[in-house]
Amino acid sequence: MKKEELRIICPNGHLGFSPTKEDSFWIGADTKPDYYCSDSGSDDIGPGPLGADKSTSLYVWQKHDLELMLLASRKQGVPMVIGSAGDTGSNSRVDMYVQIIKDLAAEHSLPKFKLAYFYSEVDKEYLKAKLKNGSRIEGLDDRPDLTMEELESTERIVAVAGIHPYIKALEMGADVIIGGRSSDIAVFAGPAIYEGFPEAESYYLGKVLECASFCAEPYGAKESVIGAITKNDVKVTAMAPWQQCTIASVAGHAMYERSNPYYEYFAGGVIDMSECAYEQFDDKTTRITNPKYIPIQGKIRVKLEGSQKIGEMYIGIAGIRDPYTIKNIDKVIELAKEQVQQVFGESGYELNYIIYGKNGVMGEMEPIKEIKSHELCIIVQGIAPTKEMAEELTMIGTRQIFYARLPEVKGTAGTAAFVVDEVLPATPAYKWSMNHTVEVDDPMELFDLNMIEIG
Repeated sequence: MKKEELRIICPNGHLGFSPTKEDSFWIGADTKPDYYCSDSGSDDIGPGPLGADKSTSLYVWQKHDLELMLLASRKQGVPMVIGSAGDTGSNSRVDMYVQIIKDLAAEHSLPKFKLAYFYSEVDKEYLKAKLKNGSRIEGLDDRPDLTMEELESTERIVAVAGIHPYIKALEMGADVIIGGRSSDIAVFAGPAIYEGFPEAESYYLGKVLECASFCAEPYGAKESVIGAITKNDVKVTAMAPWQQCTIASVAGHAMYERSNPYYEYFAGGVIDMSECAYEQFDDKTTRITNPKYIPIQGKIRVKLEGSQKIGEMYIGIAGIRDPYTIKNIDKVIELAKEQVQQVFGESGYELNYIIYGKNGVMGEMEPIKEIKSHELCIIVQGIAPTKEMAEELTMIGTRQIFYARLPEVKGTAGTAAFVVDEVLPATPAYKWSMNHTVEVDDPMELFDLNMIEIG
């Protein structure tokens, strides 16, 4: 190992999604961490941004967070590492982040430094050749294997990088790394493994740091935390004065979001947390020991994410307070759908109703005998091949809530308390068309790494 202990600060669990809280960031920066690392993307945001090739986060927020990290890391002369640039990690988002770094360096007259960046987009022709040669592109989460038809209909594809591009960039002497789409954990594990620390502790470090202060309590987003790794343990410390990293908060975060909470799967292996030991090291720090890393034998596999455009989308909003309408809301929705079908038929579009306030829950559910809410908000989502069709079917689907012909209603002009008279244009609708893995001969095969000098 190059160091006995490595300290990494994570200021934001999704850089730019909401601005980093500056007070706890500078508290952490004052302790002189060895690396400044943050993930900047996720598939949690849905397939829309990838398909449309845009960010879901505001440019000004992303620049704010990059500026904090760049100035602090350059002042110390230590590396800064960003993964999944611009929410999706597509090539255009990487380019945007590289340009922000260039602009910030010029604005602040920073001394020269090396900037490494890599792209993660995958050319369809590469995957077509795989399929034509008989290779399986295997589906995840019970999806079937990728077909040529699904591939052709996909707008944009990114591969999810592991630790390898980050380690290669550090070996090349990078001071700042801007990564395309990446595993959240790799952004932290890559530097730790590069510095010579064990894989098990390094991957666990990434798992616990990826969402920043989500591993602390009381709950508070966008606050900084610092993870420290040795060859024997990981310690994680909250930087916000009012937060603590407790056994409950750290273990709870490490094991969330999975059917088997003790295992985290990667293309190259599995983190086994079933025998991890947690102890309260000090008031703000939890210490973790005994994670395991189990390499997966056989060919190297890389995850692919792809987005397919479904159609144009409009949104309608209806508010209802009439008790009789609320009681019969399922019938009201059925009648509204029938009116749409009379105009557009039963296929070639999507019409979705999301009901807020239906006994305090969201969405269409099994019929409820008694609805206790005094008020409902209904979001109507219309999706069609053209904007004109999407607008009209959404308007019919929304206004017909107001005109629903319910039994026992006599002589009224309508029973809905309020209906928005206009429907609103929304971003086009997309779906995940690819959640698959592909075999590669080299873990760098899908990632184009570049190095430039700034300043």
